[in-house]
Amino acid sequence: MSEASKFGYIIVLEKASCSLAEIINAKIRIFAKKIAMTLEETAQQIVDEFSVYEDWLDKYNYLIETGRDVPLIDVQYKTNNYLITGCQSRVWLHASFSEGKIYFSADSDALITKGIINLLIRVLSGRSPEEVLQADLGFLDQIGLKEHLSPTRSNGLLSMIKQMKLYAQVFKLKMSN
Repeated sequence: MSEASKFGYIIVLEKASCSLAEIINAKIRIFAKKIAMTLEETAQQIVDEFSVYEDWLDKYNYLIETGRDVPLIDVQYKTNNYLITGCQSRVWLHASFSEGKIYFSADSDALITKGIINLLIRVLSGRSPEEVLQADLGFLDQIGLKEHLSPTRSNGLLSMIKQMKLYAQVFKLKMSN
């Protein structure tokens, strides 16, 4: 079983030679092609992944490793307009909306922060605005993340969640118009 399919994703590449934008969009679509996983199932999967590690140093290392899989934000969105305020590190977040679903991409200059935003993207990307707005992100407590973050990183986590929910609110309003 490949690493990608182990975590419930189907990767489809239609061309051998792709532009950077096509690669980024394909990576975003990976999250859209979840194999019948609900938000809750995805969150539980993350809890299960972290439960393998007992030591928090190992969990931090895993968090850093997961950051390597974040759907990277296109260069055109890596500007101050897409920076999340309230984070200790620089974190850029972009959201696109297609067929009633929100798709997030991001980047950060800090490895741990990149891992944190990737966890949020795994759970929230490919969901409807209402699902994002109503999402219970208790899995963050279950893996012990909140209690092991510095106060400034905790504020950053809250800022990331707030920004993702703001995107959802805007897309929800656009749908109703």
